[in-house]
Amino acid sequence: MPYFEIVTAVAAPPERVFEACLDVEAHTQSMAASSERAVGGRTRGGLSLGDTVTFEARHFGLTWRLTARVTSYDPPRCFVDEQEAGPFKRWLHSHYFEPDGTGGTVMRDVIDFASPFGLLGRIADRTVLRWYMPRLIRTRNAYLANALR
Repeated sequence: MPYFEIVTAVAAPPERVFEACLDVEAHTQSMAASSERAVGGRTRGGLSLGDTVTFEARHFGLTWRLTARVTSYDPPRCFVDEQEAGPFKRWLHSHYFEPDGTGGTVMRDVIDFASPFGLLGRIADRTVLRWYMPRLIRTRNAYLANALR
């Protein structure tokens, strides 16, 4: 089971960071390099409990779609989004926000995912996705941290 965690310092209070992480347009802007766009569900504004969004993006020269639902929501401390449809066998992304004591936020992303296709999927997870997926999350987080300054 591939699992990784990314911790990012953001110079904004947890409430603002929480809201920014649920903003569909902020997400698509942070993923501009992969031409990501929202094509279904809530395509603008902020997500909340039960909302779905379908993103379409290009990775590895192919166009992919992933539909995620917000399945847990505890503002401004945490929320979870899970894949309902898409390329993964499993995708569970937990987002945590803690005050850093200086007015900023420690943002922690915990991602648990698995590719389909049995042995071939496990090979893809271990050889490609274990470095590619954290890079995407770091790119998103860097964009958000800069936008929230």
